[in-house]
Amino acid sequence: MPRFGWTLHGDGKHIRTGEVVKPWERLSWGRTIGLGAQHVASMIGACYVAPILMGLNPNLTVMMSGIATMLFLLITRGAIPSYLGSSLSFVGAATTIRAQGGTTADITGALLVVGLVLALFGVVVQRGGAHIIQAILPPAVTGAVVMLIGFNLAPVTAATYWPQDQWVALATMAATGFALVALRGFASRIAIFLGLAFGYALSWILDRTAGKIHSADGSGKLTDHWRLDLSGVGPAQWIGLPDFHGPHFSGSAILVALPVVIALIAENTGHVKAVSEMTGADLDERMGDAIAADGVATVLSTAVGGGATTTYAENIGVMAATRVYSTAAYWAAACFALLFGLCPKFGAVVAAIPGGVLGGITVVLYGMIGLLGAQIWIRNKVDLTNPVNLVPCAAGIIIGAGGVTMHISKNFELGGIALGTIITLVGYHSLRALAPAHLRETPQTADTDLGDPDSADA
Repeated sequence: MPRFGWTLHGDGKHIRTGEVVKPWERLSWGRTIGLGAQHVASMIGACYVAPILMGLNPNLTVMMSGIATMLFLLITRGAIPSYLGSSLSFVGAATTIRAQGGTTADITGALLVVGLVLALFGVVVQRGGAHIIQAILPPAVTGAVVMLIGFNLAPVTAATYWPQDQWVALATMAATGFALVALRGFASRIAIFLGLAFGYALSWILDRTAGKIHSADGSGKLTDHWRLDLSGVGPAQWIGLPDFHGPHFSGSAILVALPVVIALIAENTGHVKAVSEMTGADLDERMGDAIAADGVATVLSTAVGGGATTTYAENIGVMAATRVYSTAAYWAAACFALLFGLCPKFGAVVAAIPGGVLGGITVVLYGMIGLLGAQIWIRNKVDLTNPVNLVPCAAGIIIGAGGVTMHISKNFELGGIALGTIITLVGYHSLRALAPAHLRETPQTADTDLGDPDSADA
């Protein structure tokens, strides 16, 4: 399997019935570039929304996602077609870090450490085999952690975004739900982006027909303000480098972000399994490479101020629809992302998304992330009548969603996502070790479907 270069599939124009374009094949360059643009269109909405929700630079994050994708393709030697976009799994951690007084540099520093841990875990899996994932993180634990990561975000929507414009939030939520259910094909896979565009346009119209709104602004202060503030768009340059900054390492911030490693492992595992099933190739031996590559890409991105990366489910949908799994298309997509990242004016337009619009988007998105944890349980037939599963999962989810905090010492505390994950992981393995034989579940095999939490970006 070539690391560089691709063989032409057939005549480069047509795909016969029952055939797929393999990762090491390509269509004509014109069609390949077009497919790359389609991959960017499918992921660009979520790739911009994620850094905005975390308070990061969206232009820098998108640009680094292109570089991260190139790095991923090199590390996996072209065996796994994937786009590495900005991960939504970190939104809860970033919000918690800011609530504790952390800075943007603290957030990127914490994300960098998570990326390093993910890369090291990938090396362990590569050397020891994919079964290691199931031994450490069985579906009961993975599902609970994904669920608490999503539900931990509920107060952000309720207290920060929704109050800025409740009616636009409600309309955006409804439009997003309509797009997810009523639209078909490619349009349904970019439903979140379409809902965001609808709310953006609605806010612009209301500003010109109803005037300013009296509501909370981003800081929570009641004031008269425009729903859509485009004052930053005019001064922005068409071409320019985004603002880079170095990370800062805070112990408390790192503890908050570390549990997201579990979600990232689930995302990467689910992606590799999906691609393996669609292409007919056994990619289990590449599982460790994919996890390590995502970790290294996250380290590179966050080292300069960008967001953490993850494999994107939207791009799996594009591959399934087109039957083209060529990594050449992903190289084209990565180049397009670089160009988008070098356009500050486009970033300013995205950064102006009204709070009410984010309220409508996040009320759907955060809930979907949480419920994907339940999907992991269902797909893997996790028995929640078994107290070994039920007790640690129930406790961990409530702690994570409710923001429960434990004060360990005067200067150290655990709470929210971090505490919920620890309770779930340690509680499960401890109870299973102590339980009688009939309550011990047989560990799942490496074929278990861990799901893909970032499929909520679709």
